[in-house]
Amino acid sequence: MHAYLITAKPGRLTLAARFVGRWTVRLLALLVMVGLGAVVFPLRAARPVLNYIAFRAAWLELWAASVTGIGPVGAAIGSGLTDEFIREFHKARTSAPI
Repeated sequence: MHAYLITAKPGRLTLAARFVGRWTVRLLALLVMVGLGAVVFPLRAARPVLNYIAFRAAWLELWAASVTGIGPVGAAIGSGLTDEFIREFHKARTSAPI
């Protein structure tokens, strides 16, 4: 015996509400993905430019250090920051719950 012979079929309003709800969730998911893409894409596209600027800034600092005789401060700060990031990443990776 078919289930609809025992129970009532869903009404048109119920079916319409399900349809609208389903497509609303899909639309919201699409909007979230588009929003994330709008944030991530420019950052990824700007990465080569940022790398070039960082390379030129490091070169300029080394040039200034050779001219003035003062040691390159950015290199010391940058290596310290890198070490701290590595430490934090390792701590988060090893203490994360499975």
